[in-house]
Amino acid sequence: MSQEIRNLEPKALWNKFADLNAVPRPSKKEERVIAFMKDFGKKLGFETIEDEVGNVIIKKPATKGMENRKTIVMQSHLDMVHQKNSDTVFDFDTQGIEMYVDGDWVRAKGTTLGADNGLGVATIMAILESTDIPHPAIEALFTIDEETGMTGAMGLKGGLLSGEILLNLDTEEDDEIDIGCAGGVDVTAERGYEEEETPENSVGFTITVRGLNGGHSGMDIHKGLGNANKIMNRLLFDGFENFGLQISEINGGSLRNAIPRESVAKVIISEIFDEAFVFDMQQTIGDIQTEFKTTEPNLEIIIEKGETPTKVMNLGVQEGLTRALYAAHNGVYRMSADIADLVETSNNIAKVIVKDGKLHVGCLTRSSVESSKFDLANALRSAFELIGCEVAITGSYPGWTPNVNSPILDVLTDIYEKQNGSKANVVACHAGLECGILGTNYPGMDMISFGPTIKGAHSPDERASIKSAQKYWKFVLEILENIPVK
Repeated sequence: MSQEIRNLEPKALWNKFADLNAVPRPSKKEERVIAFMKDFGKKLGFETIEDEVGNVIIKKPATKGMENRKTIVMQSHLDMVHQKNSDTVFDFDTQGIEMYVDGDWVRAKGTTLGADNGLGVATIMAILESTDIPHPAIEALFTIDEETGMTGAMGLKGGLLSGEILLNLDTEEDDEIDIGCAGGVDVTAERGYEEEETPENSVGFTITVRGLNGGHSGMDIHKGLGNANKIMNRLLFDGFENFGLQISEINGGSLRNAIPRESVAKVIISEIFDEAFVFDMQQTIGDIQTEFKTTEPNLEIIIEKGETPTKVMNLGVQEGLTRALYAAHNGVYRMSADIADLVETSNNIAKVIVKDGKLHVGCLTRSSVESSKFDLANALRSAFELIGCEVAITGSYPGWTPNVNSPILDVLTDIYEKQNGSKANVVACHAGLECGILGTNYPGMDMISFGPTIKGAHSPDERASIKSAQKYWKFVLEILENIPVK
């Protein structure tokens, strides 16, 4: 399996990707991949630094004849989003990613692939290891924890880097060159509640929402995809309104930056409403599946009898939660007035957990406009504070303001057009790239982002195009040869 990947062209890139994907690298548990990267740099004989937060910097001198070019920073993040299908048995903490080739695509078996941002990391590794690729002096920056807080980029101090140009390799369409991105902030609502004894003559049901596409909560937020937490709440609200449904547990979603694909709830109904409840739910399920038939053709909603829980949520808190979740905005909030087709502000209701007298709702709000980001965050905060939640607004990181007069942008657009016979799409994206954060401590650095085509990032459908990787590799090599002189 690994050999199948290693035989792909360009071999230098895919071999390093296979090496990297053999190392478990969950966000906030990057100890093994940090050690792996430090060992890689030291074996090459290059200056290798681990900073105080865990970022790794490897410095490689310019090749002969390129000493007069500007020093560049090549940057990607080491961590990856961990998502798997519910029927996939896999331990991200101990196992390497199991990859295979499917036509033009490299995929993983039932899990995320880690091409985001593993292909960027592998690119830099291949350049560092090369002996025949011309390039200027390189400072390779491998950041940690991009996917769950960007704490690596936030913790990188000024003075560690001297490069004048930053090449961020974290864009996912090979015809795009990114010059700006959204910032983000976490909105987390929590409260305790009293559990009540399950009334007599109750029947237990398990409601399961699954089969959704999921995806990146920035890049895919405009696609009209289903959010498992919003769909589940619709069912719970309907069941409570019509049949007095009571909630025992909810487990919906996982990662803040992934559109939730699955949710499971354990509920009770009075046995006198048993058949009517199931009949009504089937009608509602049919309506929802019809609404999502284009974007979510594999959506499944299953209602099945199960063990009757002994405890349920206090009815007053339950009513408040279901109403707050209905009111809380999910999806696109505002489109940019300045850049065509760019989502300006959005929210992802990423996680809903109800269990053992505690409720937790986690959201990731994104925007390329700081004031709009906090406007939506405060709207969410208000909805949940009205039901007695403590709401924390944390982990704010800035967006990256586009610079259409960037000198490195001119270099990349000229090379792209020469190689492909068409112009690249120069865009700003709704994802959270690290450029804006890195720019706070390195304000004079000229920054650009690009990468190979990756589809379905942050979901088990993640896949990387083999043909695109070849196009991208050729692009990278010519960029390195054309870095401006100092």
